[in-house]
Amino acid sequence: MIEKLFTIQLEDVVFQVQEEHDFSWLQMLGHVFCVFDQQDSGNISFGVEKDGDRRFIKYAGAKPLHFAGDKHNAIQSLRDAVHLYDELSHPCLIELIDHFEIGSGYAAVFKWFEGESLHAHWSYPPPAKYNNPASPYYRFRQLTVEQRIVSLANIYSFHVDVENRGWVAVDFYDGSLICDFKSNETKICDIDLYQRKPFINTMGRLWGSSRFMSPEEFVMDAQIDERTNVFTMGAVAFALIGGELDRSFTKWEAGKGLYEVALRAVNPDRELRYTNVAEFKAAWDEVKTLNKE
Repeated sequence: MIEKLFTIQLEDVVFQVQEEHDFSWLQMLGHVFCVFDQQDSGNISFGVEKDGDRRFIKYAGAKPLHFAGDKHNAIQSLRDAVHLYDELSHPCLIELIDHFEIGSGYAAVFKWFEGESLHAHWSYPPPAKYNNPASPYYRFRQLTVEQRIVSLANIYSFHVDVENRGWVAVDFYDGSLICDFKSNETKICDIDLYQRKPFINTMGRLWGSSRFMSPEEFVMDAQIDERTNVFTMGAVAFALIGGELDRSFTKWEAGKGLYEVALRAVNPDRELRYTNVAEFKAAWDEVKTLNKE
């Protein structure tokens, strides 16, 4: 139980943390116009604008409201993660501009993308996420099936690249996606826990949302690899054009062919899934092409 909270005000932005912390350095970067302080990762993020140019600042070193871990571990995790955004650079991924130690913490600076998280749980916890017309997830599900399939195509393209570069996705879920509803563009905003292959599960339950996790992500000493990511890609399809954990065809919106591809991807038996994301995407694209003919 948190005994005391400290209120921080940066211009018009007000938020709370569990202990006193100096955020004055942020104002040297520009006008702080928004804060994202509800995550439990140990990071707290800000929107900053200077001379009409907007940036997204992810910072570790404070103790955010919902963080129960060690802030020094959060700092190290962010420091370890920043190189991923350069190594896995892709049009579908937010763009890293800079990163540096500042004060008693560490900051990563990204190009601002005008979007909203599809899992804004702090504002729209279930069931509001699914039935509140203001919820970003609800609004995304009101886009046409064709528009949502374009978003999936970009997600799959990125993860084929991830696979080819020798990495596996860990902790990918709808909270990793932000959508600009004016342009109908979707980007991936969080790859901090992606791991270099080979990667073995040494935790039992890995990081992530169980809605997107394969059985092996709950098993100590299991191999986490391309087949694991195939499961995640299938789960994403069910989240964006199906019934999420209800994987029945009645909840599916994109035709029998794509349904069968997605269903094979989320088979609990990893040996019955596609061997990798590239093979999964090829099967998905083939059905899309046939549907257009």
